[in-house]
Order: sequence, then structure tokens, then C-alpha cells
Amino acid sequence: MKLESLTQAVGEWLRGTGPESDIVMSSRVRLARNVAHYPFVSRASEQDRADIERFLHERIAAAPVGRQLEYIDVGRLEEIDRQFLVERQLISRELAEAQGARSVAIDGREQVSLMINEEDHLRIQCMHSGLDLEGVWKQIKGVDEQIEKVVPYAFHPQFGFLTACPTNVGTGIRVSVMLHLPALVITRQIDKVFRSLHKISLAVRGLYGEGSQATGDFYQISNQTTLGRTEEELVEQVGDVVPVLIDYERRAREFLVRETQQNVHDQVSRAYGILRTAQTISAEETMQLLSRVRMGVLLGLIGDVKISDINVLLVRTQPAHLQKLRGLELDTKDRNIERARYLRQHFEAGGSGSTN
Repeated sequence: MKLESLTQAVGEWLRGTGPESDIVMSSRVRLARNVAHYPFVSRASEQDRADIERFLHERIAAAPVGRQLEYIDVGRLEEIDRQFLVERQLISRELAEAQGARSVAIDGREQVSLMINEEDHLRIQCMHSGLDLEGVWKQIKGVDEQIEKVVPYAFHPQFGFLTACPTNVGTGIRVSVMLHLPALVITRQIDKVFRSLHKISLAVRGLYGEGSQATGDFYQISNQTTLGRTEEELVEQVGDVVPVLIDYERRAREFLVRETQQNVHDQVSRAYGILRTAQTISAEETMQLLSRVRMGVLLGLIGDVKISDINVLLVRTQPAHLQKLRGLELDTKDRNIERARYLRQHFEAGGSGSTN
């Protein structure tokens, strides 16, 4: 697969076409699986990893789902290409930074991603735009069942699926939604909400999962428990809380418009102005400002700017995407200059809008 072809699409997590996609960017389910009779990746030799990668690649390629996937040898990719796949949420940072034989198989819509030799031998991931946990679970269950017919999973009758990290033992499932919650951040309710989520065993992570910071008011909410409950119960647990968070965010947005419209309008206008005129700008500041503009568009404070345009900018201004679009490797200083130039050019070419 030529990664350059992916730069022309926004990827599933920013497609913005699913239910509640003004707040829920994407729904994702991930399954951790290991092959029986092989050591876990952390204890595997270089030869073991190569054998595991070859075994899984051959077996999955023979399954119906495998014939619909493109395989990428992550170990042979340049650093910028590995980062590019991380930015599209197709591989984890752990797989990008790991050593030895490792690969990923993805489908053309970027909904299915199979990571080989990440923390576990196999990480199956399915992702849909917007709020669609039921659809994602149905899809990944089908993928898992097909692979299980050709790959002997490490499974214990009492403990369930055996995984490298004890926190994944049992079902090996991680159910998550990516939420855009700018109004809860501005009204300073976000910490209170997150404390409530922790009490019901849900984790809050940043844009790129475990250990990442919340950038641009984007947060991942996921289950912490994988043992002692069924997959369906864990999907339901996350699914039950999302409508509550959506309601909180909508109420906070209504409050901002009703009580502090002038201040919010000022924040949105300043963000929009900086994005249109900056001569140099970091990725972090760009994400933060695009987050404000995205909220401004949804609140009707900015006209003529489409949410789909903001979603495109959110991914194309990331470091690896920016360099691949430019066709050059750039240091941080030059990336910041190129990012500002790209944003100015985008808005001057028709992405411009007017503040109401």
C-alpha cells in the first residue's frame, strides 16, 4: 500500500458521518489475542517474533477477512511513515516504537486494523465514525471468529483469553469512544465528570490512548475491567454512559451561548483569526484552536466553514501528514512555518468563512 494515497482521505475517526458525530468522533473496539504455544512478545526472541509474524500473516491472509486487507511491514517503514499511521489511529505508538518483526493489516475504509506483535501477538481493532458501538462490536466479533478458525488462541477455561498485561486477561476487550468536549473544558466541569467516570471503572485517556495527553479537548473513554464480565456487558457499560456525556456537553454549550456568548464568540473569533494569519504555529496550538473553531461552527458562531473541513485540517496539520503532503522531511521549526502556510492557503482557497 502506498501511504501517500491515504493523505487524500481523512480516515474513519475524522469522517464525521456517524450518529452524534458533532460530539462523538469515533467508536472503537479492540481485542487482545495471543497465539497458543508461543511466548508473549515481551519474552520472545527476535526469531520468535519473526515466526509469530509470519505465522499470523499466513493464517490471516487465508481467512476471508484477510483477503480484504493490505499488509504493511511496520519494521521496514521510515519513522515518518510509522508516525503517519499513528496519527490516523491505525497503529498504536507502542507498535510504532517497538523493535523487531511487526506489521499491520488494514482495510480500504480504515475501519479494520490488525496489529501483529504489539504488546500482544495480535491486536484486532475496528473503528466507526460517530457513536456506533453496536455496529463496531458486530464487525469485530465477525473478524475475531474468522481468525479464530485458523489461529489457535491462548485461552484458559477459567481465566479466558491470556494476555501479556494482566489488565487485559479475560475478554481482552477494550471498548472506547473518542469525544470532543470543549464546552465541558471551558466551563471547568471536565474534572468532575472524569472523577465520576473513574468511580464506575471507566478510564479517560488522551488522543492517542494510554499515556497520551488530551489535546484539542479530545478524550477517549474506555472500560478498565476485562475480567468477570461478558464482552456484551462491557460494550453496554460504555454505551450507557456516552449519552449522559453527550447531554452534559450539550447543556454546557447551551450555557455558554446563553450566559457568556460574547466571551465564547471572542474565543472562537480569536482562534479563527490566528489560524488564518499565523506565520508559525505548533501542532498542539493548532489542535487547540481548531477545537475552538469546531465548537464555534457547531454553535452557529462562524458561517461558511464546514465541520468536514475542520476535520480534514485536524489530521493534515499533524507532523507526519504535513511532511508527507509537502514531500519533505522538516524539523520542528520548519514544520511550524509550513503548518501556518498550509492553514493560510486552505482558508484563502475557499475554506474561509465569516464570523456571525
